[in-house]
Amino acid sequence: MFKPLPFYIGLRYTRAKRRNHFISFISLTSILGIALGVTALITVLSVMNGFEKELRLRMLGMSAHVVVLTSENNRRDWQSLVQQLQTRPHVTGVAPFIQGQAMLTHNKNVEGTFLQGISPELEPQVSQVKDKMKAGSIDNLKAGKFGIVLGRELAHTLGVWVGDKVTLVVPQVSVTIIGLLPRMKRFTVQGIFHVGMHEFDSGLVLLHIEDAAKLLRMPAGSIHGLNVKLDDMFLAQSFSRGLREELPLGYHSYDWTYRHKNFFEAIKMEKAVMFIILTLIVAVAAFNIVSTLVMVVTEKQADIAILRTLGATPGTVMAIFMVQGALIGIFGTLLGLGGGISLALNIETVIPAIEHFFGVQFLSPDIYYISDLPSDLRWADVYKISSLSLIISFLGTLYPAWRASRTQPAEALRYE
Repeated sequence: MFKPLPFYIGLRYTRAKRRNHFISFISLTSILGIALGVTALITVLSVMNGFEKELRLRMLGMSAHVVVLTSENNRRDWQSLVQQLQTRPHVTGVAPFIQGQAMLTHNKNVEGTFLQGISPELEPQVSQVKDKMKAGSIDNLKAGKFGIVLGRELAHTLGVWVGDKVTLVVPQVSVTIIGLLPRMKRFTVQGIFHVGMHEFDSGLVLLHIEDAAKLLRMPAGSIHGLNVKLDDMFLAQSFSRGLREELPLGYHSYDWTYRHKNFFEAIKMEKAVMFIILTLIVAVAAFNIVSTLVMVVTEKQADIAILRTLGATPGTVMAIFMVQGALIGIFGTLLGLGGGISLALNIETVIPAIEHFFGVQFLSPDIYYISDLPSDLRWADVYKISSLSLIISFLGTLYPAWRASRTQPAEALRYE
């Protein structure tokens, strides 16, 4: 079978049993170094992707994909807009809301909260709050009954449970005979939810949209905006952009990528930094390839000289040692791909096994909102990491191979 000369000799050098075992040891450490770097890159990026995906799902479990805000003049004329939105492609749910700042008090405990008035019938179309209830139900929110639903952390801080009375204070004043007093109203706790996000569990209260309108002194039937849910969250940006061009005067829309932009930009930057740091492991292993090939070139001076006298060109000699170094990079990359993909796909099984064996818990649920180690293997990352590893390994072969091609036969054979 035909084999190109540089590939044949380079493969022969790689398989040959060297007299210098130190060179063989460095070759092995180069392969293991590249494999370790590739494995670490794939695993760490998959875990970070898993955390990002989990946080996104938890955030969007309570937040709409697209929010349409109304101006003060349009707060009562929104039913026709709901019908219009429901007929648009990719829309799976539309629900009105009223929002505002408030304080919640019980006995001597006071906590600042974000108030949101919802329609219990329509809210399940745009959020998962109904599925996140730990006690009670949002269906218990009835207009005029002044019921309230709050997060588990907030309930724990205030020391309340379902059926207890709390006082909601809003930043509006009422004129009384003794002067100006903040508006406040007694509410009955009708439910407690747990999302697993501090932002919601400790700072969000839900009440019926009609009760919220009365508390904030808004005209009956008026709202602050509409929450819109899509069948694909990644269409939200283009959907919102197209919606802004079609909305009547006085309406405005934005999507979840705008609302949580800083958070996800921070995660993106952390992933980039981790990618650069872990790539240095592969780079160090590539320097080992340089060391290995430099010593191989020194050891094979006589062989190189004989090849040159037989008619081998400097390019042929250079290609021989590039093949040898590239094979180290390929073996290391393939070994790292196997280890990284296997670990990333089974990280949710491996970590609990390690925790059980050593009797430790890496992510305590009492401290962290995500106590399991999620993983989301993306093949685009695998292709990028493997390509980068092969390129770094290839670049590491250039200098030693060039040095071998500069060998002069007369000088190399003088003392043989």
